[in-house]
Amino acid sequence: MPRQAASCSFDFLSALEVPGRLRPSALDLGPLVRRSVEARRRQAFKGVGRGRGGDLTRSQAASMSAEDRRNLHAFRDYVTKTLDPTYILSYMAPWFKDDEVQHIQAEKNNKGTMEAASLFLKFLLELQEEGWFRGFLDALVHAGYSGLYEAIETWDFQKIESLEEYRMLLKRLQPEFKTTVNPKDILPKISECLISQECEEIIQVCSNKGLMAGAEKMVECLLRSDKENWPKTLKLALEIDENKFSQLWIVDKDAKNAEPKVLEDDEIETSDIQIFYKEEPECQNLSQNSSPPSASPTCTPLKPRNYQLELAFPAKEGKNTIICAPTGCGKTLVSLLICEHHLKKFPQGQKGKVVFFANQLPVYEQQKSVFSKYFEKLGYKVAGVSGATSENILVEQIVENNDIIIFTPQILVNNLRNGTLPSLSVFTLMIFDECHNTGKHHPYNMIMFNYLDQKLGGSSDLLPQVIGLTASVGIGDAKNTMEAMEYICKLCASLDTSVIATVKDNLEELEEIVYKPQKFFRKVESRTTDRFKCIISQLMRETESLAKNIFDELGTVTLVQTGSRPYQEVNLPDYRLFRKPKYNDALIINEHARMKDALDYLKDFFTDVRAAGFDEIEQHLTQRFEEKLEELESVSMDPSNENPKLQDLSFILQEEYHLNPESRTILFVKTRALVDALKKWIEENSELSFLKPGILTGRGKTNHNTGMTLPAQKCALDAFRTDGDKKILIATSVADEGIDIAQCNLVILYEYVGNVIRMIQTRGRGRARGSKCFLLTSNADVIEKEKINIYKENMMNDSILRLQTWDEAVFKEKVLQIQIQEKLIRDSQGKVEPVPDKEKKKLLCRKCKGFACYTSDIRVVEDCHYTVVGDAFRKCYVSKLHPKPKSFGHFEKRAKIFCARQNCSHDWGIHVKYKTFEIPVIKIEGFVVEDITTGAQKLYAKWRDFPFEKRSFDATEMSKGPHDLSL
Repeated sequence: MPRQAASCSFDFLSALEVPGRLRPSALDLGPLVRRSVEARRRQAFKGVGRGRGGDLTRSQAASMSAEDRRNLHAFRDYVTKTLDPTYILSYMAPWFKDDEVQHIQAEKNNKGTMEAASLFLKFLLELQEEGWFRGFLDALVHAGYSGLYEAIETWDFQKIESLEEYRMLLKRLQPEFKTTVNPKDILPKISECLISQECEEIIQVCSNKGLMAGAEKMVECLLRSDKENWPKTLKLALEIDENKFSQLWIVDKDAKNAEPKVLEDDEIETSDIQIFYKEEPECQNLSQNSSPPSASPTCTPLKPRNYQLELAFPAKEGKNTIICAPTGCGKTLVSLLICEHHLKKFPQGQKGKVVFFANQLPVYEQQKSVFSKYFEKLGYKVAGVSGATSENILVEQIVENNDIIIFTPQILVNNLRNGTLPSLSVFTLMIFDECHNTGKHHPYNMIMFNYLDQKLGGSSDLLPQVIGLTASVGIGDAKNTMEAMEYICKLCASLDTSVIATVKDNLEELEEIVYKPQKFFRKVESRTTDRFKCIISQLMRETESLAKNIFDELGTVTLVQTGSRPYQEVNLPDYRLFRKPKYNDALIINEHARMKDALDYLKDFFTDVRAAGFDEIEQHLTQRFEEKLEELESVSMDPSNENPKLQDLSFILQEEYHLNPESRTILFVKTRALVDALKKWIEENSELSFLKPGILTGRGKTNHNTGMTLPAQKCALDAFRTDGDKKILIATSVADEGIDIAQCNLVILYEYVGNVIRMIQTRGRGRARGSKCFLLTSNADVIEKEKINIYKENMMNDSILRLQTWDEAVFKEKVLQIQIQEKLIRDSQGKVEPVPDKEKKKLLCRKCKGFACYTSDIRVVEDCHYTVVGDAFRKCYVSKLHPKPKSFGHFEKRAKIFCARQNCSHDWGIHVKYKTFEIPVIKIEGFVVEDITTGAQKLYAKWRDFPFEKRSFDATEMSKGPHDLSL
């Protein structure tokens, strides 16, 4: 989104939370959301700089110079990591004194480049002469820092930030780089990615100190490179030279470290982790999803169709196989065929053992039922373990006593990690449902890491056969067929599969069963004028201004690094009007639905705020809204402000139901608030109310609400399936995958688009013959993106066909080489562990800033839960009985704990009985961390982000034995 549009599209907190956007410090929050820095700067420099003419006054130029100073200070970390100031000092001569230049040069010689860059910035930010900033930009251009120039010119550092993961990888691989790469050979091919002076220095070091020192210098220079394409350029140079380091240098995005999910308070009820490819706001845990695909063969003997036998054939021959076939074609039946054949092939005295993995809890429940009903009639034992059932179940006994086990994947990850299950060799067949998720740090990949370590480690134990099921393998970020083939090969390597099974010989039969809906694109118009948006935008700016003042007085903003993306943690009092981006929600409703519904949404929110009691700040913000209420009411009731998008949506629905009164529709939208608004619009529209809309949203908690319960989700789906009067279901991304509604013949994507896998899944919701899929959007780019997805789907299919022509031995060798490369990367990553900060720090209540404990008092229980030892901490909190007491493993959740200070009561975590001890389990989100020496404060979202020295819980440290809770 362009920066100049920010004030009309995001409220204060929402703007801080937009993924992928880098935010400066609190000093720059105001300018960030209220003006286009780039446009203003260009205007400003008409009148400042070296001899440039212009019409800005000196005060205006000074104002812009001050703004540039603040922005440069905010993004100084990026500058110091990239810039070698000695390369631009000659161009900065008009502004820097000789002794300052010498000081910077000495700093580089004595302490290093980053320290020199920090000193350079200090001198630069102290300059008062007009034109210093333009002089700095000109110097960057002359020296060759094109990427850094662009980032500062636009104050957008995303391109430089996107290189961080490659810098980290290169740091880890530096020892291998030094010993395997001849810098003289590849320097001409990567020179465009370096500063010319750096190239000269690398050559000089090679001549004076040798090739290894030259390679080390090259790594140092690449780590500072601001050129967006340097990772790919390096990859190409290595491949041209056939350098074996190219096997380690994998140019792939999002190679991030991961850590097991720490479960606290309400999250502690399940150890199940589900990770999906959702991109829109509804990216909650989809384990609470709707009913899974049905499997008709549970009640009658299997009578597979020819295309299903074709899909099962390679797996029945014992080959590790990915089965890629459309949604609704009966892949569950195919998996039953494979399992039955597998279990029956063992000679007398031997037994097979099958494990089936289902990401989503309802799919797990359905598959457990399907497998039980079918296989128990054949004399096989079937059982299942999920996060919801694992607390009171001994997994090793379940595995030992049953022939088929249905798992949610994190259960197996946990039991392999803690040694409950010694290895995957206890199984003879593993089936991964929705196997396209096998990537990065998904639990599927964690399981397969274990498998591949065993395979590549030379273990003599037999490994299980592997089967993957999916409607789409995807192609990632591939731009052409070759890249798509590489992506698919990596998925095959992750699953150790040598065959991709698709329907080729029985396509006609498949097409009779699974109908591919027609796809239509509709460009709809938005309002030409929008007074409602202008009023709300003004209220948002006032909220932002007030928030900034509170930052200055009470809070701090700290840039915290998580993975490869920085984000800002904000230390603010717990004001609901700041923390809940309701204005932004209202603008989304207004843009895509009725003004009336957007206004009702805000009125309901402020009613809730008043009912809960509010302080002076919230009272002021509420009063400002109420002052505008009469005008907002008038605007929202004006018929001329009707949303033209809704007129188009109404036309499509009326037309389709005129053609087929029995149509069944799923309407996909972005947010839960929009679901409610469109439901009200349909119910109050006399021409559409006959549709009797139902809704389906996720269960996960958001800033808006707690979502639908699992029973409510099931009820909504059952009603849509069975109640002929309910003709439309309005859903968020929770309905993308796993819903089997064969009679659904109309899918409408309302300003809703994602990646190619999502497109195939949502389109697969409409399976009836003659079904249609409409994409309605006012944004031409959205239509273009969906067309690109269609192109990528064709590319995926073409890539699979090409791979299927390969000789199987050649394909296996390709897969093996990828596995070896990936293992080298994993092993090298595993050797680098963050150095914990051993300095003692304070934990303060995040709300009232009262002292809670020292980091030296914190202990880690069973790897991922954090408690505090000593009597002093017990006096800092109060307890209240937990509304949902529950047992999990050695823990019995009994109470919630809150800050004991008057008028605070901030949530700190829970109180549990752990074995024989009553202990608090605190969550880092309840606290702010203060450095004892400097007083600097930081907030952390997860314990893993807080690098303090972690000590394990020791029962002997308990100052007292078990004690009763004071409730």
